[in-house]
Amino acid sequence: MSIKRVQNKIAESRYTMPITAVYATVVCILGGMVENHWWLQFGCLAVSTFLMIGLNNTNALIRIYSRMVSCSFMVLCCATNLLFPSVEGGITELCFIAFLLSFFHAYQDKSATIWVFYAFLCLGLSSLLFVQILYFVPILWILLKFKIMAFSGKNFWASILGLIIPYWFVGGYYVYTGQYQEHLEHFLTIANLQPMCDLSLLSEHQIVSFSYVFILLLTGTIHFLRNSYKDKIRTRMLYEIFIIISLCDIAFLVLQPQHYDELMRILIICTSPLIGHFLALTRTKVTNIAFFAILLLSLLVTAYNLWVPSLIF
Repeated sequence: MSIKRVQNKIAESRYTMPITAVYATVVCILGGMVENHWWLQFGCLAVSTFLMIGLNNTNALIRIYSRMVSCSFMVLCCATNLLFPSVEGGITELCFIAFLLSFFHAYQDKSATIWVFYAFLCLGLSSLLFVQILYFVPILWILLKFKIMAFSGKNFWASILGLIIPYWFVGGYYVYTGQYQEHLEHFLTIANLQPMCDLSLLSEHQIVSFSYVFILLLTGTIHFLRNSYKDKIRTRMLYEIFIIISLCDIAFLVLQPQHYDELMRILIICTSPLIGHFLALTRTKVTNIAFFAILLLSLLVTAYNLWVPSLIF
């Protein structure tokens, strides 16, 4: 019989989720939510957390009862609280989680046209604010083919339709108001790749935040690759998608650090299930110590980023 350590009691407790939600709310308040009226950003975080719960429940990402995926997501968002003021980042985050929810529904179903359409519609909506997210589309088509195993002619055209429908509506509005030039300029920014690899654009706080998330991503990835045989094939495929998107996201971030806010949010989304899997399903003395070390590190990074003068003063 395996020993249930403190780590496992917390991971499986029904109180973990509400306590983490209260903690996240307090961090948002300390970060200046009330003073700066960041209610929309807070709403995006709340809805994103709800969607992460759905992502976990719908796909059984953890094979026991645990809310560690959504709790990890909230803790990571709190630690990287310097991202909180960005409305564009919050909406991008929300849309990307909604994309994954619909994308995973298409698993092994080449006739799941509606789910593929919904998935890429979310991506298209996100691109209205962060057009560079369209760089992920070829990678997502490859994942649709080899990991979701649902690529077909109908699903391909459904994805194209989902991507362009937001532009039809928004484009029509801009033409009606005579602002079509601004709409065109927004789309054409996707071709602007300068500056490239200019890491001097990143502040010390941004580097610390990335390093923190990367450590958790690496921990979760190594754990999953070593223990993936214990999960169902479908679950393994989904986690491999998280890993591949994370690697592509990191490469994109290094090449285009000026898009740090949006890319970090995508990295957080993909890291949360991986570190949640590690925290919920390991039971050794070493991992119990690692659990508290991660908890302490998260609190330290959160406090460090809350010290940014522009956020709290």
